[in-house]
Amino acid sequence: MEHFYTLQGEGFYTGQAAYFIRLGGCDVGCVWCDVKESWDADVHPKMSTEEIVNIASQHPGRIAVITGGEPCLHNLEALCNALHAAGFRTHIETSGSSTISGALDWITLSPKKFKAPLDASMVQANELKIIVFNKSDFDWAEQHAAKVKPGCRLYLQPEWSKRNQMTPLIIDYIQQHPQWQLSLQTHKYLNIP
Repeated sequence: MEHFYTLQGEGFYTGQAAYFIRLGGCDVGCVWCDVKESWDADVHPKMSTEEIVNIASQHPGRIAVITGGEPCLHNLEALCNALHAAGFRTHIETSGSSTISGALDWITLSPKKFKAPLDASMVQANELKIIVFNKSDFDWAEQHAAKVKPGCRLYLQPEWSKRNQMTPLIIDYIQQHPQWQLSLQTHKYLNIP
């Protein structure tokens, strides 16, 4: 769908230079999705793995973030291998609702209520990011935190349109449950892609 060089705005790698590769196609359909134009893969131009990696390599940062849509609808083996060969770390942001493929260095799993994550995806996560849209999402977060491997980073992130209402609740929750950390969409506050 699109590709761009920016700073990672969320989670453990916040603030680091990263090349984002947003793949078209999504079968999850979150009502609050901020990239609904990514859902239909057929409306976006096709690019070869070589083209993507060549463009990414023009930038000095060596983190490539594969996202979507739902990037795991695609087989990512060739893309990950080519990115590794060019010296990139490969990161992915996924709902975990489809099988994760490719040699990935960091897996951010953000499960959605609209289509449940696979158990196999849950245990692969390096980072669990729960979007908090309403108070019931804290229970949702705990249900999924119980399924990840030890050492997985746990993040609560306010849904952007409700950040003013949810952020204070998240702060209170983290103070009572310090295994969680706050993730903010810093790229939106900074008005960068």
